[in-house]
Amino acid sequence: MGKLFVVGIGPGGLQHMTIKARDAINTSDIIVGYSKYLDIIKPLLKNKETFSTGMYKEKERAMKALELSKNKIVSIISTGDSGIYGMAGLILQISENEDIEVIPGVTASSAAASIVGAPLSHDNCNISLSDLLTPYDLIKKRIRLAGEGDFIISLYNPKSNGRPHYLKEAIEIIKEFRSLNTPVAVVKNALRIGEEFRFCNLSTFDDTDVDMSSIVIIGNSNSFMKNNKFITPRGYKLKNV
Repeated sequence: MGKLFVVGIGPGGLQHMTIKARDAINTSDIIVGYSKYLDIIKPLLKNKETFSTGMYKEKERAMKALELSKNKIVSIISTGDSGIYGMAGLILQISENEDIEVIPGVTASSAAASIVGAPLSHDNCNISLSDLLTPYDLIKKRIRLAGEGDFIISLYNPKSNGRPHYLKEAIEIIKEFRSLNTPVAVVKNALRIGEEFRFCNLSTFDDTDVDMSSIVIIGNSNSFMKNNKFITPRGYKLKNV
């Protein structure tokens, strides 16, 4: 009898994977994933059989992993958390009676937040600007409601060559509900090779260097900068601060 692990491998650096994720990969006979994600965990793949596809082949990978798991132990990997813009939802949607275990990982917004301070310390949400699977009108509605609700907002997939204007439009929507001094962080390649970050605010935001490897974090009405750290207070009553 086989088993399928749906593994979140975290932001990219092996040191940021959970012990449980490593154990699942070590236990597995076959590792399934997007080819670039398999490259990230290459040191863990010695003597492992792999099955990879290129981009936009998630359904193919999911079906192959389920098929293989009928007789073997299989891990299918996602970067970040497998249940946040990852493979877990698709796997569970199309599964039948397979033995499946979802293993969480550090998602991109958490990784980016750890680099710039503590911007997510109060109610927050993740919104992807990719319209491959979600209509753009619905994305804009969610941004507007998140802005109105004063959520800290982490924008995933913020800018690509095919939709260069979506991020600018998102920022303009959020400006309707926030002070122009609201802090913003742009983090690229969070916790992996090529990591970069910068701070700005809604009035000075520039999307020139933003790409698909970036996360954009926009504070709420109480967020502020202190000692070059982006902070959103949780609400504790503090003296002399």
